[in-house]
Amino acid sequence: MSDEIKKYTISVFSENYSGILYRITQIFTRRKINIESLTTSESEKEGIHRFTIVVYGTENTVRNVALQIEKLVDVLMASYFLDDEVVAREIALYKMKPGPKVNEIVEAHNAKILYADADFIAIEKTGRKDETKSLFKALEPHGILEFVRSGRVAVSKPMYSLHNYLQEIGEA
Repeated sequence: MSDEIKKYTISVFSENYSGILYRITQIFTRRKINIESLTTSESEKEGIHRFTIVVYGTENTVRNVALQIEKLVDVLMASYFLDDEVVAREIALYKMKPGPKVNEIVEAHNAKILYADADFIAIEKTGRKDETKSLFKALEPHGILEFVRSGRVAVSKPMYSLHNYLQEIGEA
């Protein structure tokens, strides 16, 4: 097992009860692990939510964190994956003053304009973090008024899933 620090995506499935996010993040806080991004959403199974957490760490540390999260009441399962084991994207929104050069940049980066009026345009870019950063750098000289990027959303390439887990425990 490597002591090399790498980027991991941790997927956590839990019942949707208040306080679960706090208890999950406390595990990272106690271990002094910074969360790079955190996204929560409904999962494919009603009543079960998914947390997608991106961290840097050694495999041993991340495995132990996932095991500790899995021990929490209300958590069904926690898995961790390297970047090449997930299909992942982020969404970024940029608020800009309108202009012909901005439109060219948007088109060149395969982004789209979501809203436009005389005062500003809102641009959406979905992709990897490096793609949303690249568009940011291209737009920056033209005066970005606002910028926001979501956390990572990801699905694992390995075929083990929440559905498989629920079948194993007889709840599918």
